[in-house]
Amino acid sequence: MNKKQGYFGNYGGQFVPETLMPALSELKHAFYSIGRSEAFKKEFYSYLKDYVGRPTPLYLAGNLSKKLGFKLYLKREDLCHTGAHKINNAIGQVLLAKKMGKDRIIAETGAGQHGVATATASCLFGLECTVYMGTEDMERQAVNVTRMNLLGAKVVGVDTGSKTLKDAINEALRDWVTNIRNTHYVLGTVFGPHPYPTMVKEFVSIIGKEAIRQIKNYEGVLPDAVIACVGGGSNAMGIFYPFIKHKEVKLIGVEAGGKGPVTGLHAARFTGGRIGVFQGAKSFILQDENGQILNTYSISAGLDYASVGPEHCYLRDEGRVTYGYANDDEVVEAFNVLSREEGIIPALESAHALAYLLKNQSDFKDKLVIVNLSGRGDKDLSTVIDYKKGQYERDNKKI
Repeated sequence: MNKKQGYFGNYGGQFVPETLMPALSELKHAFYSIGRSEAFKKEFYSYLKDYVGRPTPLYLAGNLSKKLGFKLYLKREDLCHTGAHKINNAIGQVLLAKKMGKDRIIAETGAGQHGVATATASCLFGLECTVYMGTEDMERQAVNVTRMNLLGAKVVGVDTGSKTLKDAINEALRDWVTNIRNTHYVLGTVFGPHPYPTMVKEFVSIIGKEAIRQIKNYEGVLPDAVIACVGGGSNAMGIFYPFIKHKEVKLIGVEAGGKGPVTGLHAARFTGGRIGVFQGAKSFILQDENGQILNTYSISAGLDYASVGPEHCYLRDEGRVTYGYANDDEVVEAFNVLSREEGIIPALESAHALAYLLKNQSDFKDKLVIVNLSGRGDKDLSTVIDYKKGQYERDNKKI
């Protein structure tokens, strides 16, 4: 790894306007001096235990395991308070912001789960909260918009560009530039300028730490493989990071194939992207020959993003993590399979990891596998219903 702080190999850094550098410097100092202190960790972990509900279970999916021919465990982040892994990072950052003396929180959100988590943490610590969300995502995640409003957050619709996650991040950054004195930006994934990729990773790494203890307790050994979906990459990094030193464990990240990389309607950065600088970091980006950011597409709002966390790029280059993708049809089928076989309705994001596993199940015969179930699927029911309706109409040539 590159020894220069904030870099992972050739990726990462701080590519931001000069006006944001004081805020990043303040945040970096607070994270390394306060956020890594024993007192902060003790308080943080107490909230994860008593408020979030950790440790989350590592569940042996018995019915599906029999069907697949190998043992499949699910790390149940869907059982966290608010319904996804996002609350772990939100609690950490908002607690840190309060100790920094900030009285206002801003955030971006795609699928709405990070927005809900940030609004929840802001309620808990008594801070004002504004969440930026693309209007396209607001339509397909209307339930989460209602939840954020109920929690007292101001949800600001972003009607520019693709009207999705990247545009919401742009607006959040503009807000932060204007209000750096009293505002902290709770970035929702392992992306953006330093120290965000490192800070978010540390706040969510509790996922993998628990999984290691749990699988050793149940099976007496580490798993053969750990699989997680990858948008910006926080849930994946949260479970991967503690496993990285265990070279015998294969780590697999699954991107959003959308309607298929051949059509261009996807968000698989490692399949169709190139190295560039975007929203504060050097990473893999979906861009045209002139460096203009391409519009992305996924049935999953949380994976519909043009870039990926810089440490994921480093781990790919090093060969430590393998990255694949799943398309929308495969994802909806995986969504259905887990619902029917185990009575667990997964988030469409998480269903990407399951879809990859189902598609490549022969590679895992007689193996021990963990899938990070990063969130629950309540928010996605209307999206799946609309998708199935469209499938029916296409199959019957009604359109």
